[in-house]
Amino acid sequence: MAGTSTAQASPTDSTLRPARHGGLVPARLAAGDSFLAGAHAAFRDFVTQPEFPCVGARAAFNSESYALAVYDELAGDASTAELARDLFEFTQSEIRYESEYATLVAVFRNPLETTEAVFEQRLWQQLQKLNLADAEHFDWDPETSSDPTDPQFSFSFAGQALYVIGLHAQSSRRARQFPWPTLIFNPHEQFEQLRRDGKWKRMQQTIRERDVALQGSVNPMLSDFGESTEARQYSGRAVEENWRAPFEPAPAKAAGKCPFHH
Repeated sequence: MAGTSTAQASPTDSTLRPARHGGLVPARLAAGDSFLAGAHAAFRDFVTQPEFPCVGARAAFNSESYALAVYDELAGDASTAELARDLFEFTQSEIRYESEYATLVAVFRNPLETTEAVFEQRLWQQLQKLNLADAEHFDWDPETSSDPTDPQFSFSFAGQALYVIGLHAQSSRRARQFPWPTLIFNPHEQFEQLRRDGKWKRMQQTIRERDVALQGSVNPMLSDFGESTEARQYSGRAVEENWRAPFEPAPAKAAGKCPFHH
């Protein structure tokens, strides 16, 4: 594991702004962006449908403790630069520190034609590119491992562990089926706080019961943190027993300055 980063930013420095359709949106996105409006409406319908399993996602949406942004291409270079900036802003935002259900939803226009295997490949390409940019400024979250085979693994960005959830149209899990490729980033510390508050087990049980009602079975990839690497859960595909995430953490340089602003 790497040590902590020296780069910090004040939550008030965030360029995330309240959106008229709810939640937060990066200031760089035009208010009249039709794709942004459509993606937000679709995501709202997705998480508020009565049978949707994840009560945490619904809580984030109902409390407007989420940011939603749109990008051109999953794992594209230009989209990676925008996502890195937005993800950094999210980790420094007020909702990140004030809400136990804060989340960033990243929706991509492309690729629309995909399979579970292709989406999984793109997801890890995206996380690899984010890590390469992040390592210029931050060390890995010291509370988690950067080794994707380690049961203590969690993706890290801006020095904070994040649990990643992939959605796309061809997912075999109904709870992961969304019209566009989407990555959802949840701060890991929130799960730890829910555990400390005695809420996590009850929430986890509710989610799994609702998933069974929707799908007919619990997602076979699910496990508690520390039992098996959570990397197996990110894409939503039922991966093979000997599967290894195609991810190699970049050496941290910890430059000690606020990145991604411009």
